[in-house]
Amino acid sequence: MTSLSLKDVSKSYGAVEVLRDINLEIQEGELIVFVGPSGCGKSTLLRMIAGLESITGGTLDIDGVQVNDVPPAQRGIAMVFQSYALYPHMTVYDNMAFALRLAGKTSNEIDSAVKSAAKTLQLDHLLDRLPKALSGGQRQRVAIGRSIVRDPKVFLFDEPLSNLDAALRVATRIEIAQLKESMPQSTMIYVTHDQVEAMTLASRIVVLHGGNIEQVGAPLELYERPANTFVAQFIGSPAMNMVDATVTATGAETSLRMDDGGHATVPIASLESDMGKKVKLGVRPEDLSITETDDFLVAAKLAIVEALGETTVLYFDPREGADAFIAKLPGIHKVAKGTELKLTAPAEKLHLFDESGKSFLYR
Repeated sequence: MTSLSLKDVSKSYGAVEVLRDINLEIQEGELIVFVGPSGCGKSTLLRMIAGLESITGGTLDIDGVQVNDVPPAQRGIAMVFQSYALYPHMTVYDNMAFALRLAGKTSNEIDSAVKSAAKTLQLDHLLDRLPKALSGGQRQRVAIGRSIVRDPKVFLFDEPLSNLDAALRVATRIEIAQLKESMPQSTMIYVTHDQVEAMTLASRIVVLHGGNIEQVGAPLELYERPANTFVAQFIGSPAMNMVDATVTATGAETSLRMDDGGHATVPIASLESDMGKKVKLGVRPEDLSITETDDFLVAAKLAIVEALGETTVLYFDPREGADAFIAKLPGIHKVAKGTELKLTAPAEKLHLFDESGKSFLYR
């Protein structure tokens, strides 16, 4: 088992700073997922861990040993790339065995490692095929198998499912989860822009934005207790709704008045200095319900209805200066476009953020 420690790590390309002040402790046996929008630095950070990119500042330790200047081949790391990068003229067996042959392993050692990995990945009946005779999902499994046979200290995955279609992506995601279950002592770091992959695979998620770490935590911790508005709206689909509000009472709970006439009481302690402040109230689309009473959060006109059977997604006309408001209701709801609806949510499902975007829970 292997642990990693990143302390004050930064990366610059000339005057352009891509990553800054990255501090992260990765424990033995964890599956850590880096997520964030395009350009946030997640793949660059993974390549720095692999040794494919130099570290501008700070230190990277693997098992307590600083490896800033250690060549990639000597770090004990195996990387699975977005592209399969298989040798087209070699069979599955030879693709998986290639690195072991270069390392000077014996034929028996190679055969045992390849067949063991192939069995784990359900590739044992495909060992004689060339890559062109495999599906996309099978090719990705071969790429993963090529890493497994090396018995690395750390597995790195750089968006390994992005080239697959939707059905294969789901199937391969499940296979990666099962692989981690079968290798509980292996440390894995996985980069994706797909939050479903992050939520279903991760021990902990690292949310990156603009070269900084916004929050680190277990998937449901990030969903239920986002540190700021960026994390709140990045984790969850559709994104969390944000409503402008004013603090009307403080204490053990916080009372709010919405700009469009709604009101709410949030079970979050607020300071007396917050009285009268402009804040953001966050509510997830799946936590909303329709009400006909005067006890509502938001009143808005329905613009679009997506009837999906298991759920109905309602899109409301955006208020001036605000994003469109979305509600995700369970089951079938026959509601006409243009209808004015009132929406509410349980108090414990509401989130409160100050003007800087920071959650009131993280004062």
